[in-house]
Amino acid sequence: QVQLVESGGGSVQAGGSLRLSCVASGRIFRINHMGWYRQAPGKQRELVALISNDGRTNYRDSVKGRFSISRDDAKRTVYLQMGSLKPEDTAVYYCNAEVDTITRNNYWGQGTQVTVSS
Repeated sequence: QVQLVESGGGSVQAGGSLRLSCVASGRIFRINHMGWYRQAPGKQRELVALISNDGRTNYRDSVKGRFSISRDDAKRTVYLQMGSLKPEDTAVYYCNAEVDTITRNNYWGQGTQVTVSS
């Protein structure tokens, strides 16, 4: 069984910064792409940033230049450094990973709340 556990959420004022972390555990052979998604109240879950297993990254337009995704494969961890936060960044942030065990599956974390006040 694979688990993803996020941490680092919280409440900040606009313009502030937060760093999210997500650690994968379990019988993992390989972690392929990892990513962060978010879901605001009344809205659909949306992709924030992705990082492939060779380090290529992809961001939604609204966070480009403000957020940075990175990963440490030795620690089985993906990070999301968020800066210049805006109230519209308020959401529950979810970690996602495609993981090879004896099969290949997609896993989600439980989510961590990020609240940005104006």
